[in-house]
Amino acid sequence: MRVLGLETSCDETAVGIVDDGHTVLANEVATQLAAHQPYGGVVPEVAARAHLDVIDELVRRALATAGLTLADIDGIAATCGPGLIGGVMVGAMTGKALAAVRKLPFMAVNHLEAHALTPRLTDRVAFPYLLLLVSGGHTQLLRVDGVGQYRKLGGTIDDAVGECFDKGAKMLGLGYPGGPLLEQAALRETTLPFPELPRPMLGRAGCDFSFSGLKTALRQVIDKAGRAAASPDFVTAAARAYQAAIADILSDRARNALAIIGEDNSSPVTALVVAGGVAANQAVRARLTETAADFGLGFVAPPIALCTDNGAMVAWAGLERLRLGLTDPLDTAARPRWPLAAGDT
Repeated sequence: MRVLGLETSCDETAVGIVDDGHTVLANEVATQLAAHQPYGGVVPEVAARAHLDVIDELVRRALATAGLTLADIDGIAATCGPGLIGGVMVGAMTGKALAAVRKLPFMAVNHLEAHALTPRLTDRVAFPYLLLLVSGGHTQLLRVDGVGQYRKLGGTIDDAVGECFDKGAKMLGLGYPGGPLLEQAALRETTLPFPELPRPMLGRAGCDFSFSGLKTALRQVIDKAGRAAASPDFVTAAARAYQAAIADILSDRARNALAIIGEDNSSPVTALVVAGGVAANQAVRARLTETAADFGLGFVAPPIALCTDNGAMVAWAGLERLRLGLTDPLDTAARPRWPLAAGDT
């Protein structure tokens, strides 16, 4: 069984093809970095037009890479939300058109579910597992009991962790995209001391996150430093301290979630899994590896190329749903908001 997946929820146009042998047959991605860099962030209208410009060519390229034609595809999956609605509609309409022309089943994929199920593609992780979903727009802890079966244990009460990384990088003059640039800056050598930054919510009960106070604290240290804040040593020390605070927050909240799971009467989880763009951060991975080990669990993070938005993850989520007979009509609407867990808003 082979499924083609399309992803256009933000600023990456992506088309992937996977099969039920857990093989990624194609994973084509067109980035829009150059288009958005002058604005320091993603401009929705620019993103939607860029998706339109390249998506047909990416479908052709993905099929060529896989050595297939549409006649070899068993289903079409497309992200139908959540995301920037103009972009989501580009991928959703393209997927519906392909499904209609070839008379193939169509799977409307929740972008968050695509991230959530990626570890099953790459590492064959068995249900249930604890998922830390960390990206530019989302920060959640979820118990994943099966396809479409998610229980939210906690989420951010203000900013997403990816946004926190990006805003910190912007304050330090590192540019866009901020998260990867801040991580690179933190790896440089420096002996400059840096004030301890706060870790909001650390040690509190529950599994919710907060990052706005950390951003404010960094802003205050930068303002106090004045011109010295522009020095390479200051930027490196600040990036390292900021990244460490974020990793500590994520670890603390995951520990609480694992403790809660251990205390209830449901079956134990098989692993601690991280997914989403921030899952590419090596400091975060290292910290969560320690966290999982403390609970006698394995830690799973997808390969870097499958952490950020990609078509293979959408294709896999579509394949998982297709195997269960979970297909969708071609009039399924694109959705700017689409909570993953039942009862979430």
